[in-house]
Amino acid sequence: MIDPLHRVTIDDVASRAGVHKATVSRALNARTRHQVNAETAARVAEAAAALGYVPNAMARGLRTSNSMTIGVIIPDLTNPFFPPIVRGIENFLQPRGYTALLANTDDSEVIERASLDSLLGRRVDGLVVASGSLYSSALTDAHEAGVFAVMLNRDAGGLPYPLVTGNDATGIAAAVTHLAELGHRRILHIAGPADFSTSGTRADAFRAACSSTKGVSGTVVEAAALSVEAGNQTMDRVLTERRARPTAVIAGNDLVALGVLRSLRSHGLSCPNDVSVVGFNDIEFAQDSNPPLTTVHVPMLEMGTEAARILLEAIENRVQEPVTVRLPVSLIVRGSTGPAPA
Repeated sequence: MIDPLHRVTIDDVASRAGVHKATVSRALNARTRHQVNAETAARVAEAAAALGYVPNAMARGLRTSNSMTIGVIIPDLTNPFFPPIVRGIENFLQPRGYTALLANTDDSEVIERASLDSLLGRRVDGLVVASGSLYSSALTDAHEAGVFAVMLNRDAGGLPYPLVTGNDATGIAAAVTHLAELGHRRILHIAGPADFSTSGTRADAFRAACSSTKGVSGTVVEAAALSVEAGNQTMDRVLTERRARPTAVIAGNDLVALGVLRSLRSHGLSCPNDVSVVGFNDIEFAQDSNPPLTTVHVPMLEMGTEAARILLEAIENRVQEPVTVRLPVSLIVRGSTGPAPA
């Protein structure tokens, strides 16, 4: 019987499984498990579980010159879009012995730089960055210093880092087609801030979709932020300043769409009877809004998983290619869209 006060070591697992400790090390490491035959790997895993063995990540990091940590930088921890992304990252990292260190920037370049410096000071092996701005000097410095990183959702201008995102253009095109089929001819797009790559991609896709759809007039206005408050304020401005009210709105994200719904209610307008509203992302409570929100579903969990996979591959191979992975999106039709008013 193992003494409960004794820290179980790799030697204990090797002894119980009847193998060399190097075999245990390979069998319990996801990156080297393929080097051990399946029967032996199963026996090692069974022995480790029976003994309650926990691999020493710090010791492994010293042997490999890795810290076994990954920095994850996000722009807004309160935005429901990001927790599923972080979960996807962790789902991939944890079985491989890595830990995610999370930093929240509040969409501030000053905080982003401080967070990046802090994470690199802790010797993270690489970064997953979801807070990218087209003009991020901090990320430019990181790239010049040879830091491995993967951009998530937003890119960072001309930096040749890999990018994992949704196929935003097809999502916007699907939303425009859906509204046109419902008879809408005056469609408004409330875009996010211009220094986010996603804002430009979605606005350009909106203009292209409207121009290629007969009879549809599309207008783009910019919100100050991708938030409920900014969506509310922007829609208030549209309703007070424009003579020809849009019959439908495609929002830069679901939070902006919720702000649009709030504005419509405050002006005595009904959704979708007076104005239809489409969001983007399909955050968890989009279907619980009043009315339930028609939106573009983005595979958030899968985006996080894919970003972590690409980053660990770069860390292992010590080389990084500026690939772009666009995961498929889909339009989810709910109660916030209906036929255009007569």
